[in-house]
Amino acid sequence: MELGSSGPARPVGRGLKAQAAVRAATLAELLDRGYAELTVEGVAQRAGVHKTTLYRRWKDRESLVVDALSEHFATDIPTPDTGAVETDLLALARALVRSMTGPVGRAVQTAMYSDAGRLPEIAEAKRRVFADRFRRAEPVVARAIERGELPADTDPVELIKTLAAPIYFRLLVSADPVEEGAAEQAVRITLAAARAGALARGSAAADGTTEAEAGQA
Repeated sequence: MELGSSGPARPVGRGLKAQAAVRAATLAELLDRGYAELTVEGVAQRAGVHKTTLYRRWKDRESLVVDALSEHFATDIPTPDTGAVETDLLALARALVRSMTGPVGRAVQTAMYSDAGRLPEIAEAKRRVFADRFRRAEPVVARAIERGELPADTDPVELIKTLAAPIYFRLLVSADPVEEGAAEQAVRITLAAARAGALARGSAAADGTTEAEAGQA
């Protein structure tokens, strides 16, 4: 996706062209300024649209960023359909690694985590972006269940969380290199957990209950 220059763009019309220009401008502003300094006015100027045109579709800064990131990740991390759950998950994990180590991914990490303490709306923005990613990845799990590759009660959201967790741990906590092997390891961990029933709906792992709490229930 072309993010454009830092100066004002030529005016664009309404409709899909304007929406694409605004999304690109939002990502560019996020890269250049970070979430804390991003403004609706700055995005409008960069996109070449009037501020009132922008407000017709996006009510605030949070809506702008969530929409731009959701569309970006939908393109950057498409939902695979390779015919097998292992290769589907590997495609997802590899795409996540590529996306999160690219310029936009690094800007997202800064915005979603470094700015989080100062900006309460960051938590809601994160929730909405991740919810969109979970929704788009659910067909991968549904198809795997239909093929008999995963238990019928596998929770799609917990499976995707488990797949992403080792990658995000390297990115945000340990600062270990995020390489091809990290994606492959994440797939092995996820499939082992799912096939063991640890990611079933209502299981201790899936509903957030600890093993000790489950034993006391």
